[in-house]
Amino acid sequence: MRILLVEDEKQMASFIKRGLKEQAYAVDVAYDGEEGLFLAEINPYDLIILDLILPGKDGMSICRELRQKHVDVPILMLTAKDNLKDKVSGLDAGADDYLTKPFAFEEFLARVRVLLRRQRIDKTATLKAADLELNQLTHEVKRAGEKIDLTATEYALLEYLMLNKNQVVTRTMISEHVWEQDFDSFSNVINVYVNYLRKKIDAGFSKKLIHSIRGKGYTLKE
Repeated sequence: MRILLVEDEKQMASFIKRGLKEQAYAVDVAYDGEEGLFLAEINPYDLIILDLILPGKDGMSICRELRQKHVDVPILMLTAKDNLKDKVSGLDAGADDYLTKPFAFEEFLARVRVLLRRQRIDKTATLKAADLELNQLTHEVKRAGEKIDLTATEYALLEYLMLNKNQVVTRTMISEHVWEQDFDSFSNVINVYVNYLRKKIDAGFSKKLIHSIRGKGYTLKE
């Protein structure tokens, strides 16, 4: 899942990005409002984390502009202001949730997970495809009850395939949701990681779940 973080405090941005990457999220960072709005308009993010007070353009204005342009990606607004009026204003501007600094990182991650799940028909934390299970809370992956150890990138790729099970996902779609902005989509990295997954997910099973679709991309079929 790919997240845009718009935060001008570089130490805070670095802390949040590091924590999100440890949870296998791809994270792009913008340090001012103008850059944040630009990235939000050109990239298909799964979630935007938006600071309220930013140089160039404030978070409230960015939120309103995105909603006016029908960008419906979930928005989590961060701010040092904790009065009720500011929270109501943020939600009225189109934010989906509001978190006051300083915050406990576990609570922050829980809110991120809730907003990402909110877009799905299935709201549970466990994704399933045939006998394959992926728990988005613990990052535990099992097939036929046997635990499978994955790297952070392998996990992120499998999660995206399972979120789109039985559908064809292109290399472009994968690069946009699993890797960050500076990823070279013309490299063979995606092929390499798909092969890594096949060895861990399908090896030893008669029923293969991960399939290549010639000229189109990949699919995870139940």
